[in-house]
Amino acid sequence: MKTLKLLPLFLILILSSCANIRVNADYDSRVDFTKYKTYAFHKNGVDKVQVSELDKKRILRAIDDAMTKKGYTKSENPDMLVNILTKERERLNVNQFNMGFGYGWGWGWNPYFMGGGNSFVNSCTEGTLYIDLIDAEKKELIWEGEGIGSLTENRSKKEQQINEFVAKIIAQFPPIIEKK
Repeated sequence: MKTLKLLPLFLILILSSCANIRVNADYDSRVDFTKYKTYAFHKNGVDKVQVSELDKKRILRAIDDAMTKKGYTKSENPDMLVNILTKERERLNVNQFNMGFGYGWGWGWNPYFMGGGNSFVNSCTEGTLYIDLIDAEKKELIWEGEGIGSLTENRSKKEQQINEFVAKIIAQFPPIIEKK
């Protein structure tokens, strides 16, 4: 009976293990980000990205939208160049639940094993999107944002997912620099 009550909880944990988008950002602490007002895409870099042309268009549109919302303007003579990189990998999640008495959660042998044990395995395709901002004059990387999360093949959800990835990454820009 315990198993039936706890099963939905484990399914939620398993399904959500691939669902989150995690973001990170890094930047050059010596850069004055207030001087940047305009951007353009780094054509040579964007052309080399290993993703379908349709997804590439979706990513670039999402970046345009996010940068415009932040007050940046696309320009022929930009302050910043925007480059993107992508990668993907299969992620395997293994969750083990011991229904016996004793130690409960975890890996290994339970000397008080008196119930049953269940293992749940699922996989998902995890993608990483990097958005690099480059000083257009100096040709130096000034900021890099990274978003990691599960990918979907569902056409109706792709655009929404890409918009969410980009919005969460660009939300980290410009960095909040604490004055000393």
